[in-house]
Amino acid sequence: MKLAGKVVVVTGGGNGIGAALARRFAAEGAAGVLVSDRDGGAAEAVAAQLSAGGTRALAMTVDVTDEAQVQAMVAEAERGLGPIDLLCSNAGVAFGEGIEAPDSSFDLAWQVNVMAHVYAARAVVPGMLERGSGYLLNTCSAAGLLIAPGDAPYTLSKSAAVSFAEYLAVTYGDRGIKVSALCPQGVRTALLQDGLDAGSAAARAVAAAGELLTVEQVADSVVEGLDAERFLILPHPEVAKHLLHKASDRDRWISGVRRLTAGV
Repeated sequence: MKLAGKVVVVTGGGNGIGAALARRFAAEGAAGVLVSDRDGGAAEAVAAQLSAGGTRALAMTVDVTDEAQVQAMVAEAERGLGPIDLLCSNAGVAFGEGIEAPDSSFDLAWQVNVMAHVYAARAVVPGMLERGSGYLLNTCSAAGLLIAPGDAPYTLSKSAAVSFAEYLAVTYGDRGIKVSALCPQGVRTALLQDGLDAGSAAARAVAAAGELLTVEQVADSVVEGLDAERFLILPHPEVAKHLLHKASDRDRWISGVRRLTAGV
């Protein structure tokens, strides 16, 4: 997909990867961008930046765990900007907790990291099918392909997110709808930094696993991946190698992850 002239919606767009995506899409010539976030002020600040640069931009306060709000977001984008060409379901949460995590953590992980993708698809797929075209970009994380040591709710939910993206690609790929799963490893975001500051074993494991990319580097990978219409967008190329090792010898791979986490 070429982004020039396209209408885009980005959830979790007030900060981090989402904000970087919104800015980069505008730089690529997007016709309009709706930035949504639970933090409405952050979404408005990003949209104001885009508008100052000449891109039509809207901001909305949206809780992606509420399907009615997701439906309203899509309706607002279509009223203000036109039919949606690309929906980036990007909002996410992490916990740094193991099996001792309360049910509330698992429930929230499921709602934000999985059901938000379901609600987004329900909101935009019917219109995309009518038009015969559209694109879904779901932020899933390398943890969805591999594991997030020290974070059981995140590992569980991100694995499900990858599987759901695969379902969408299989089900709608021959009907004009493209799907990509964005699976970065360590990224310099407030989410990761907060974990490092708190001494989270999960955050330390991510930092030890490889290079920490900037959100701008992730956005570069996304633009390139959308252009090539690849299902897996891997800002960290080594994730593909890890995935091959995992598939070829699961026991050896598990032992390797144990050694990695033991060192942090």
